[in-house]
Amino acid sequence: MTGQCQRVLIADDEPILRITLADALRKEGWDVMVAEDGTSALAQFERQSHDVVLADLLMPGIDGIELLRKVKTLQPSTTFIILTGHGTVETAVEAMRLGASDFITKPFSIPQLLLRLERVCSMRQLKEQNVRLQQQLERRFSFGKIVGKSKEMQEVYDLIRVVAASDASVLIQGESGTGKEMVAQAIHFNSRRRAGPCVCVSCASLPESLIEAELFGYERGAFTGATERRPGRFEAAHEGTLFLDEVGELPLSFQVKLLRVLQERKIERLGSHRPHDVDVRLVSASLRTLEEQITHGRFREDLLFRINTVVIRLPALRERREDIPLLAEHFLAELAREAGKTIAGFEPEVLEIFEAHPWPGNVRELRNVMERAVLFCTGDHITRENLPAPLRPDGARQTAAPGTPPIGRPVLTLEQSVKRAEVEAIRRALQATHGKRSEAAELLGVSRKTLWDKLKQHPELATVGGHPAEGAEGEES
Repeated sequence: MTGQCQRVLIADDEPILRITLADALRKEGWDVMVAEDGTSALAQFERQSHDVVLADLLMPGIDGIELLRKVKTLQPSTTFIILTGHGTVETAVEAMRLGASDFITKPFSIPQLLLRLERVCSMRQLKEQNVRLQQQLERRFSFGKIVGKSKEMQEVYDLIRVVAASDASVLIQGESGTGKEMVAQAIHFNSRRRAGPCVCVSCASLPESLIEAELFGYERGAFTGATERRPGRFEAAHEGTLFLDEVGELPLSFQVKLLRVLQERKIERLGSHRPHDVDVRLVSASLRTLEEQITHGRFREDLLFRINTVVIRLPALRERREDIPLLAEHFLAELAREAGKTIAGFEPEVLEIFEAHPWPGNVRELRNVMERAVLFCTGDHITRENLPAPLRPDGARQTAAPGTPPIGRPVLTLEQSVKRAEVEAIRRALQATHGKRSEAAELLGVSRKTLWDKLKQHPELATVGGHPAEGAEGEES
């Protein structure tokens, strides 16, 4: 017996077949009910619904087609299988159009029937899992689940509510770690496109040579290594939403092609001159000010006009400090549940530390801190000992009188101070992300290329976080 399929109703006017099927299925663990015709089968189904109905096509009274219609009206999710003779296959095919899951021609063997039941019940399970997953995603990314009660976040909620009801292009602006992807997914799962795919692409992580192939797809033989046809991200997002994170990192040469696709709603795969229609709602994000990028000649003004019909600016965490305790409580509940721990809350001084911290990595940094705190917490409250060293008051250095340098330490030039602060910031970001450079770059608010360049300048940081230095091609994508 497969998964959720448990109760089966057999409706057939041949007593021997009816008894044989019932005995075989009971041996396999099914809860079996039998009916000698369609009328009694319907009466039984009305008293108690069944997961599967096996019904003969030709029966006295209500035939298999009519029984199918009535069962699907009462419970659309029921798996209905038609049993039919060779002369009525065309009618059985019609039953499939009306909602039957399968039909089996007589005579058939018991192993054959069990195999078909296994198949249709597996398909039913897969559909139910997909529905549950879709519901979980909608709950997770509902804008009501984006945590924050501040005035700034209430304005963000209002904008999400308005734009979700339309197909307008949206540009989300905000520092690294403010939750731009979460907002993009909230827009998708509250829109009419929620049943379609939501495809997320980090433009900063795509090598320039692969951007067009990744977004538009390619035909077999389009370039060395293209051994088969592959649709791109635009086609994958058809009838859904495409989220382009760090859209400002796209090279100018590709921006022209992207603009044409957005205007014509057609793409051409690499190696093909045949256009394909794409129905995609575009949501973009950038931590850089694109107007400034335009001034420096790095972004096309006409493309900006195409993608910023509505602009949503996400506030930095330091700009909505009243949300910090709320976010900390939210992450504590989520992470403690995942870790199987019972943690009641925070020691008062922990929340004081949180509210005083500048949070350069924003909500992502707060979640990372909470993940570590939950991991190291052995009591029923988060204490300052559970926090990373840079956040603990006992880790602060004693300071000398104003205007005097610390004893035994030379006065550094401004350039040396800046360089030292840069090295320390990179070190902390790599430690916080366990050496994952893509995440570290996001935490620092720079592109991956910028971080790679800095690592080359400071080879002593090569193994911070437990990962050896890697070139641009070796970085995780």
